[in-house]
Parts: sequence; structure tokens; C-alpha cells
Amino acid sequence: MGGLTNKQLEMGRVKRTRIWGGAFLCWIFIMFTTPKIPLSNHHHRFADMRNFLGVPNTLNVITTFPFLVVGVVGFILSLQGCFFSISLRGEVWGWMLFYGGTVGVAFGSAYYHLKPDDSRAMWDIVPMMVAYSSLFSSFIVERVGRRVGLSCLFGMLVVVSLSTAYARIFNDLRLCMMFQLIPCIAIPVMTFYYPPRYTHSIYWLWAAGVYLIAKFEAALDRKIYHANRYFISGHSLEHLCSAVIPVLFAIMLMYRNIRIQRLSDMKERP
Repeated sequence: MGGLTNKQLEMGRVKRTRIWGGAFLCWIFIMFTTPKIPLSNHHHRFADMRNFLGVPNTLNVITTFPFLVVGVVGFILSLQGCFFSISLRGEVWGWMLFYGGTVGVAFGSAYYHLKPDDSRAMWDIVPMMVAYSSLFSSFIVERVGRRVGLSCLFGMLVVVSLSTAYARIFNDLRLCMMFQLIPCIAIPVMTFYYPPRYTHSIYWLWAAGVYLIAKFEAALDRKIYHANRYFISGHSLEHLCSAVIPVLFAIMLMYRNIRIQRLSDMKERP
């Protein structure tokens, strides 16, 4: 039994090394092969910039409100722990920070869209990066283990700070943009490497799919706005679509049950 356990642990370490090594090589490749992405006035020119009732860029501002509602509810439920199926302490920190970051997205994005410019752009970007960091660490805690997940959370929050500083100093958004793609790419890949500890794990893939849809809506901002005869822009739809992601995770947390009891989980229980 002991030999089998050691072999499994060794295989797990090899898998983690390959994953992180592959991610690092991808990062190096992208940084050396892609051009600099500076902040410019083009980034702040959204398709729908109409003002209603004296509120600048009204629809882009008010469509951030769902983030506030979902974030506050999710944060409270994560803190209480009686409605969500959370069995490890590391998961509590990850999910609380995820929903707290979602609240930050509501305020930061609304503040930015009231007057889009370079000085306000990071208020829109940083809360999203914090939410992505905590979400990915929660996935690592669930699939790999508490220690690895919490280490990942700490490391990614450091990367958030470094990416933000890099963007401000060198006026280059590549690190921030790559950081936002981490959950969308890494979570589906790691789903095939590590078996789920809980039921309802399909919600991870659904959330990744919704995230991709939201990014396509943002990229097609003007085309979507013209296609629906100037009713709502792609960027506003991106806000609404992105707000579905924390809702999906809330449903998952409420209905999931323990599927696999790992030896490492028993050792890490609070």
C-alpha cells in the first residue's frame, strides 16, 4: 500500500512539473513572438457610448451590476459554509476571494466605464485577475491538494502584482491578457489529468465555455451592436455573459457531493 501511494505521489509530481513547465514555455514563446500591446485611445472606444439620465456610457456601466449581486451573495455563502459543499479549508479561502474579486469587478469596471482612459483601465483589469487567480487555485485545491492550491494562489497573486506593475511601467498589456486566459486553457487541460473530487465537475467546463463566448462578444463589440440595430453592444453582452460564470459556480457548490476521498484530503482536513 505504501509503495503504491509513493508511486502515485511521484506520478502526481511529474504531471505537475510537465504542466507548469509547459505553461512557462508557452509564456516565453508568446512574449518573444507577439508584439507589444500598449494602452491606447482605441482600447477605450467602445461601440455603445450613449448616455442615459446623465450617466456616461450607461449600458456598459449598469451591466456591471450583476457582478455586485452575485459576488456579494457568493461571498456570504462561502463565508457561512452551510450552503456550499466545501470540505477543505483551502477551498474556503479560494472561493471567498473569487467572489470578493467578483464584487471588485463590479466597482472597478463601473468606475472605468464612467470615463474610460489609461488611468482607470487597471481598476477594470486587476479585480478580474484576482478573481481568476482564486478560481484557478480553488480548482487546484480540489483536483490536486490544499498545499499546492494555496501555494498556487499566493504565487498567482504575486504574478498579478508583477503583471500590473509591468503594464503600468512599460505600457504593455500582454502579461495581463495572458493571465486572463490561464483559467480558460488550464482548467480544461487539467480536467483530463486529475479526476474530480466532487460530482457536478462539468460546471468547470461550462464556465470555461461561457468565458470564451464572452470574449468573442467583446471582440465583436461593434458588429454585434450593428447587427441588433444599436440596441446593445457586444461589450455590454460580455458583462452579462461573464456574470453567468459565478452563478454557474454557485450552483455547482450548492449541489455537488464528494465523489473521491483521497488520502491527501484526509491528511489536510482542518
